Amino acid sequence: MKKKLTLAIPLLTAAILAIAGCEENKAPAGTTSAANPAVSTEKTLRIAIVSSGTGIDDGSFVQENYNGICDFIKDHKGSTVDTIMEPSGESPAAVDTVGGIAANYDVVVCTGYQFAGITSVAQNNPDTKFVLVDSFPDDGKGNETSVENIYAMKFREEESGFLAGAAAALSTKTNKVAVVNAVVLQSNMNYQYGFMSGVTYANETYGTKAELVQLSGYAGTNSAGYSIGGNYIGSFSDTVRGKEIGKALIDAGCDVIFVAAGEAGNGVFEAVKESPVEDYVIGADTDRSRDGVAGNMNVVLTSAVKNMGINDKRVLESVYNGTFKGGNYTLGADTGSTGYVRAPERCRLSDDVIEKLDETLGMIIDGKVIIEAAS
Repeated sequence: MKKKLTLAIPLLTAAILAIAGCEENKAPAGTTSAANPAVSTEKTLRIAIVSSGTGIDDGSFVQENYNGICDFIKDHKGSTVDTIMEPSGESPAAVDTVGGIAANYDVVVCTGYQFAGITSVAQNNPDTKFVLVDSFPDDGKGNETSVENIYAMKFREEESGFLAGAAAALSTKTNKVAVVNAVVLQSNMNYQYGFMSGVTYANETYGTKAELVQLSGYAGTNSAGYSIGGNYIGSFSDTVRGKEIGKALIDAGCDVIFVAAGEAGNGVFEAVKESPVEDYVIGADTDRSRDGVAGNMNVVLTSAVKNMGINDKRVLESVYNGTFKGGNYTLGADTGSTGYVRAPERCRLSDDVIEKLDETLGMIIDGKVIIEAAS
């Protein structure tokens, strides 16, 4: 019998261009020299990854996509990736940036909702393939389109958020947990609602007593003007405000905080690392375990992932093999695209909690547990 879980909540600037290296498959602190510069007679791809507002070293969303490209390059020597960052974070500038460089590449990977308006750019550059992450293309008026040379992917963040919520409820010692997001977008709301539902699920299924902490003054407001609760930073890059919210949540007794806020979420990490008591974060988008080292401990309990890098690599392989097919796709646990980090060296979860989360993940994959996305 399917269990449907719901949660009722009130309702062109210049690009900075450099050639990036894929050393050890990790984004560097800054861009470096050309990837795989050796001359090769094999087929190669010229790839660009374009971000808006933050660069490839954000430790989260953009870096996850960059690492997927690096995985492809590792297997196809001679292929290269250029990193291009549009600094304003504004959609018109982001789209103009893509339009200015598209003809120079075989594939352009566009990371974020700011790039939804690349429809005409793709149509004007039919020989270039585009990967659009976290958004579907639109016609400039907000109407969804489908373009044959754009592979657009969204994710069921609510699934990963649900597992994060269950993990928090099963692991908290203070019985107070929280979620921190960047700005009120579909993907962020999906994480938020999924987390809240996961806490409720664990309380009802496993008898945990976790309480969700939502700070006054930090609630999100949706496009209709209604409060959606949660704890919103209001930016993907404001680490100072992120740290402020993290400290406030710790002061309120939270010992597990789910952070889905891009670079701004690094401020929450800092607050937790500096906490005088034993507190933890749950990372988002990608494995954040290496970012949790604080002295002789690690503050990352686990990470709720959406495996963008794996899918970037899959799409690049299809371009390389001549099997590319554009379209708009929503990806979830059934394709290995959402989930959580369970490897012992990369999480602090107990064996009992991992067993429960694995069981829950299996039910999500089988369709026995369905988590509603934000609307």
